[in-house]
Amino acid sequence: MVDLPDSLEQFRMNLTELLVDVCQLLGSTAFIQKIFLGGWTSNSLNIPWKEVEAKMFALNAISASARLPGIKFPDIEQSCNVIIAEVIITEAQENDFSFIIPLVTILSSRPRDDAKGFMRLVYKSAAEVVASYSKWISSCQTNARSLLLFLATGISEPLCSAACASALLKLCEDATAPMHEHSSLEILLWIGESLDERHLPLEDEEKVVSAITLILGSLPNKELKNNLLARLVSPCYEAIGKLIDENQDHSLRHNPASYSQFVNGARRGLHRLGTVFSHLATESSAGSDLDDPLIALLGVFWQMLEKLFQSEHIGNAVLSMAACRALSQAIQSSGQHFTSVLPRVLNCLSTNFVSFQSHDCYIRAASVLIEEFGSREEYGHLFVSIFERFSKSTSIMALTSSYICDQEPDLVEAFANFTSIFVRCSPKEVLVVSGSILELSFQKAAICCTAMHRGAALAAMSFMSCFLETGLNALVESLAHGSELESIVGISDSSIDSMAIQVISHSGDGLVSNLMYALLGVSAMSRVHKSATLLQQLAAMCSLSERTTWKAHLCWDSLHGWLHSAVQSLPAEYLKQGEVESLVPLWMKALAAAASDYIESRRNVGGTSDYGHMQGKGGRILKRLVREFADGHRNSPNFT
Repeated sequence: MVDLPDSLEQFRMNLTELLVDVCQLLGSTAFIQKIFLGGWTSNSLNIPWKEVEAKMFALNAISASARLPGIKFPDIEQSCNVIIAEVIITEAQENDFSFIIPLVTILSSRPRDDAKGFMRLVYKSAAEVVASYSKWISSCQTNARSLLLFLATGISEPLCSAACASALLKLCEDATAPMHEHSSLEILLWIGESLDERHLPLEDEEKVVSAITLILGSLPNKELKNNLLARLVSPCYEAIGKLIDENQDHSLRHNPASYSQFVNGARRGLHRLGTVFSHLATESSAGSDLDDPLIALLGVFWQMLEKLFQSEHIGNAVLSMAACRALSQAIQSSGQHFTSVLPRVLNCLSTNFVSFQSHDCYIRAASVLIEEFGSREEYGHLFVSIFERFSKSTSIMALTSSYICDQEPDLVEAFANFTSIFVRCSPKEVLVVSGSILELSFQKAAICCTAMHRGAALAAMSFMSCFLETGLNALVESLAHGSELESIVGISDSSIDSMAIQVISHSGDGLVSNLMYALLGVSAMSRVHKSATLLQQLAAMCSLSERTTWKAHLCWDSLHGWLHSAVQSLPAEYLKQGEVESLVPLWMKALAAAASDYIESRRNVGGTSDYGHMQGKGGRILKRLVREFADGHRNSPNFT
């Protein structure tokens, strides 16, 4: 592999600013004409390839400001960049970019063995030019064959594969019509069908498959579209089929090298299938399902995926991730077509998570299912069941300290996101019957918010905030329907607000205590806003609950007791002198004002969700106190 020396790379970065300035002064038309004065020689043996590569670099340098008008080069004002971008974009349309075609034709016609050393760098730079100017290149070129052959050749070379994959995707996005030609379609299918032999990085392979799927999915002829899509995914199904073939399973296990190849092939096949699904969406119900290309693909997909989920091979973490990714993307593209197999899908996900509890991908895939189907009450019992299996699994039950949470941050984040989606998407009736599971999850989230891992802690806080907001919405609604003459409003034992009050009354002590610990140490400042929001929501919940028949379970005194207990339980070395006595009354006053702000904002916006936290004076004071506490305890010992 050949790459630019660090010194030359830095020189080119510095040169970019100067080239953009020159382009701005001359105009893009004159600039490009001066770069390519004389064009390309027809004799490929005499082409000065180093000069060609340098010209490609110059062309790419000025394209950056056209593609990204807001980009800031060193010492250039943003307004200047906008002017440059406008000049280049306007004048580029007047340029004839057909000069690139002879170059790519020469490059693609050279023997593959010649694409070594410096020539790989030429390939890379030329591919970057194709990507940068694909819209204008395609506008002056009705036949995409030369470009496609050039990119197909470059995709196989390590140094230029990423550039060629990006160029192919950009070309397919900007030049749909030329790609519909028979010769272009055949080249695209040839590229797609030979991906197993090319061994591209997954991100490059994804761009290639995305490019091909965009073109095939836009074909007006449905029969042709279906046939070509079937050809594209056929190698994917073959790769998965080889792994789960019962006839050769035993022999594979005794040959580790071959087995590794089969697993990797299946993983890539699943990744490509997921990419195909992500670019296809089921068509309008006005047409027949038989005409929908995605339906035909899904018919084989789930049968094969279910067999894989039930096989011993799925213990491989990478294979599990690929399978869950493909399933998630299929559901997001065509969720309604999974209704008939929904119980089996959920059973596979929950069973495999219980078997392989470090594979958080199963929880993430279940989150996608709940987003798609969670609002439909007829599936509520299925989601409650999988929620219970997840929450009572050994790995989730083991989350008993911040130290353990930091050992499994991905699991914490996945489960917290799952619970947030469950609360946000489920009907009220489903949430009510899930009270005990939600309470357990809330208590785990309170522990997880003390984790040092920022993503895990913030995900846990987001779930608790989501739950509190749902409870507050229900409580505000109940109070709004109560008579103004009633000093105490009755709330049904089977309502969502009563469930939320019970959960908070049982978990509020742990929430406040863990929030105080989350505000200690070097990572505390990133949690200030969410911590203040949670405290404001909790204060509003306690305040509103006092006006209901559930006052005995949750009231203002509850919050005062939790805060007092949390401060008292902090080790002496965590607190400054006199802080124990001063903090509670100061914070309670701010909490009362913040709760009042929240309740007032709900009245002002008429019950819509267009209200914010920390907006009123009380909320801002509370947030300031929380920030000052966190800032003043950065050097506290880490609590685990």
